[in-house]
Amino acid sequence: MPPKAKITKNMILNTVLEITQETGFETVNARSIASKLQCSTRPVFTCYENMEELKKEFLNFAFEYYTQYVIDYTNSTKVKPCLLLPLSYIEFAKKETQLFKLLFISDMDLNMVEANDFYKEIGNEEKAKNFANVIGVELEHAKEIFLDLFLYAHGIAVLTATGKMSLDSNNMEKMLQNILSAFVKQKKER
Repeated sequence: MPPKAKITKNMILNTVLEITQETGFETVNARSIASKLQCSTRPVFTCYENMEELKKEFLNFAFEYYTQYVIDYTNSTKVKPCLLLPLSYIEFAKKETQLFKLLFISDMDLNMVEANDFYKEIGNEEKAKNFANVIGVELEHAKEIFLDLFLYAHGIAVLTATGKMSLDSNNMEKMLQNILSAFVKQKKER
């Protein structure tokens, strides 16, 4: 029976997370991982065939980290349910800037040619259905509002992550509530 590996995939993924949080994913390589783990690069390539395989697995790991961040945010705040997703997204951009840049700017897996393409991304259809129930608007209108709200929040989040905007939580919530109210009013008047 071979000896148990001292360096595991989970250790490597957590190390990549640390490096990414500190200096950005562009600084992640086998040497930076090995240095942080105080080992040679061999364990990295024992666990992963190449850096591309590691990156793919890390993107999933980082997205799970983001998903947990949203859950924790939801459980720790008293924000209106319809604003939880956009506010947690912006707060993530503020607090986890390097991860936000990786997940939602440079490696965002979203190719929109038309508005409905947004709903091809896993989970967005279900989020829109929940959103429709919360704001009391029929699904088709809620999907339009949800997308508009996402695009608005994404703009704020990108400006936040790139250091171009720095709003406190209260101002962000007011801005999002104002734009959401305007979107809902517009759809109800149609």
